[in-house]
Amino acid sequence: MKLTISEAASLLGSAEERVYDWIEEEALPAQKIRGQYRINRSDLLEWATEHNRGVSPHAFSRDGGTPSLADALRAGGVHHRIGGSDLATIIKGIVELLPLPDEADRDMLLHILLSRDTLGVTPVGDGIAIPHVRTPIILAPTDAVIALSFLTNPLDLHASDGRAIDTLFLLICPTIHMHLAMLAKLAYGLKDATFREAVRRRASPEEIVQIASALEEAF
Repeated sequence: MKLTISEAASLLGSAEERVYDWIEEEALPAQKIRGQYRINRSDLLEWATEHNRGVSPHAFSRDGGTPSLADALRAGGVHHRIGGSDLATIIKGIVELLPLPDEADRDMLLHILLSRDTLGVTPVGDGIAIPHVRTPIILAPTDAVIALSFLTNPLDLHASDGRAIDTLFLLICPTIHMHLAMLAKLAYGLKDATFREAVRRRASPEEIVQIASALEEAF
């Protein structure tokens, strides 16, 4: 079911009038149905991510819930000093560190990542990039896995702020819906000053996970 203007405003933490402005002035995707705007949840998340605005993770909540941001980070790991002078070497190093099931095909995963334009990620400022809404990596059966990697050689992914990417989040989920739900949690978490600052200064894995765990109450 698509969102009403009121529902979209609530998820964006803004006034309804501001949502109308974004539709008219900043190309927030919306359709008019019987004279009323309706917004697709995925379109909302994609637009909000690209415009550096947080969307409440409740936009994708379902009965049974999704893993916490902290649990997904524990599963994927926080990896420092990912080396490599070219894209293929950097991504290969990240894939090799991922704690995937024994039956997982790492070569296939590497091929998928390298075949996507700019890795299917969205720069969100400060040298940070997160997965794109439209390019989920689905690997079942597994829980959501978020790997945080700090690069020794930044990548130029043409971020709007002009900064090269030195901090890369990789997300693997069992379903597309969970991809959207976890991406919303990650994007929302990065709007928190404490979590973002810990990521920017490359804090220890324990500290980053601890801050992420505290954030879960806000979700």
